[in-house]
Amino acid sequence: MPYAPPLSITPRLIDLLSRISEALGRWEGASAGTGLSPKLRRENRIRSIHASLAIENNTLSLSQVTDIIAGKRVLGLPREIKEVQNALVAYELMDSLDPASSKDFLKAHAALMAGLADDAGRFRKGGVGIYQGTRLVHLAPPAERVPYVIKDLFGWFKKTELHPLFAATVLHYEIEFIHPFSDGNGRIGRLWQTLALSRWKPQLGDLPIETVVHANQAGYYAALGAADRAADAAPFAEFILEALLESLSKAKTSDPVSDLASDPVSRLLAVFLPGESLSIQTMMERLDLRHRTYFRRTFLNPALKEGKIAMTEPDSPHSPKQRYRLVTKSK
Repeated sequence: MPYAPPLSITPRLIDLLSRISEALGRWEGASAGTGLSPKLRRENRIRSIHASLAIENNTLSLSQVTDIIAGKRVLGLPREIKEVQNALVAYELMDSLDPASSKDFLKAHAALMAGLADDAGRFRKGGVGIYQGTRLVHLAPPAERVPYVIKDLFGWFKKTELHPLFAATVLHYEIEFIHPFSDGNGRIGRLWQTLALSRWKPQLGDLPIETVVHANQAGYYAALGAADRAADAAPFAEFILEALLESLSKAKTSDPVSDLASDPVSRLLAVFLPGESLSIQTMMERLDLRHRTYFRRTFLNPALKEGKIAMTEPDSPHSPKQRYRLVTKSK
């Protein structure tokens, strides 16, 4: 009997499918069918790489990741810098990869883990258990079974009639459940989900869903655990689709820096997402600026003077907790 991962189609999943389809339609309409600009695609790719590695405890900031990808020298741990460089190579391979190919799966892992794991691009040879403290919470399949269960999984994915949104999330969950490699399972699982989604809707390859997952990392691991306990991928699929929907709600369809190049205040306002309070560093990163004095003089101070943004700590202008928010009338 052909292998089929367990997935209960819950009312929540049906609701998420409907809402994501509507959000995708709006996103496609907003971009007028022309797709994202090369600059915006690059920014989203950088955000995806930064967030996926941050989930694995990489401590480099978004601006440092941006500089590494731009070929600039960055002060940081050599291993963390290598992780960024490898991730860029792996993500840029996506257009040539088949999400149902074991050979391509190993090729992508080799790119992700080159110089980081001695067995990069090869399935693990030992057993794996996931622990919380001293408690075993997940025992992966025996190493000798890994090539066969991966083959079965990809065979299922190639032929499944599940909606692509459901199939991609199940594929991600199963990769984490199988834990096919000695290291790098989380990042390859997230990459493979993005690859699978991009084969259904190419623009989803440019959506930095990893940023939402990173923001709710505890929920990500809780959803994995809930799916394990239920022997059903539904809890994990619900979490991922909720993250995807949130990513779509925040997605930009144009480059505010290019579209509003003549107006620094408008450029600054355009980097805010609804309800956000941003630090100076975050605003500068989103504007791709490096000089704080120039940013304050040209962008921040005029926006404050015009009443377009406001401090979250107005009584302590130099507070390390200071953030800036859009004034309601500017939203």
